[in-house]
Amino acid sequence: MRKPLVIGNWKMNGSAARVDTLLAELAASDSQPAGVDIVVCPPFVYIQQVAGLASGSSLAWGGQNCAAQSDGAYTGEVSAAMLHDMGCTYAIIGHSERRALFADSDAAVAQKFARLAEQGIKPVLCVGESLEQREADQTLAVIGKQLDAVLTANSLQKWRDAVLAYEPVWAIGTGKTATPAQAQEVHAFIRQRLAQNDAELAQQTRILYGGSVKAGNAAELFGQQDIDGGLIGGASLVADDFLAICKAASE
Repeated sequence: MRKPLVIGNWKMNGSAARVDTLLAELAASDSQPAGVDIVVCPPFVYIQQVAGLASGSSLAWGGQNCAAQSDGAYTGEVSAAMLHDMGCTYAIIGHSERRALFADSDAAVAQKFARLAEQGIKPVLCVGESLEQREADQTLAVIGKQLDAVLTANSLQKWRDAVLAYEPVWAIGTGKTATPAQAQEVHAFIRQRLAQNDAELAQQTRILYGGSVKAGNAAELFGQQDIDGGLIGGASLVADDFLAICKAASE
């Protein structure tokens, strides 16, 4: 049985004061639903603050990205080793915003996956299609290509702790959400693709859904056979909303 996982991606939002308030609510022992792993991924500059506030609770924390390189003259980048130093146990890579706005290629994402695995950090590999690609019936081809690029470049051993996140680009921040059936179809495809490489790996890998998940639709989405939790954007910035989503994942 795969343990549900909910990750809050704060994106470029927050302030030191807001982090204090939000973490106080999230880390309260009586507010965290049992039976679900909960992770928050703040902007890099707040990771140490989050680590201090979340220490001693069941909350985990992670990065929103990492460099494809281990170290060197890459001004502005943050390495997987640095994330490890900050106690990060997860890091998001391949997010649609990174792919679209910062030209993160499939090859670069595969390198980032490798750097995280080398540091014992669980990669959260995002895959997803645009509205145009979905309307052209290219969804599975696009996702297969994104997934295969990382599978080809990394040994199965590096995949043992990896997490996958399906995020239809057309449903991120738009208020639109894939129907449970649409989401399940893609999640089943991803698991099947993994099974072609290793059946046991396919069954143990947690595949999250990310795309305008809210407290009101979380239970139905998470009730699908191959959806193991969520990668949550805006709703993760409101403690009550995020915890309600976590509760839906635990049920």
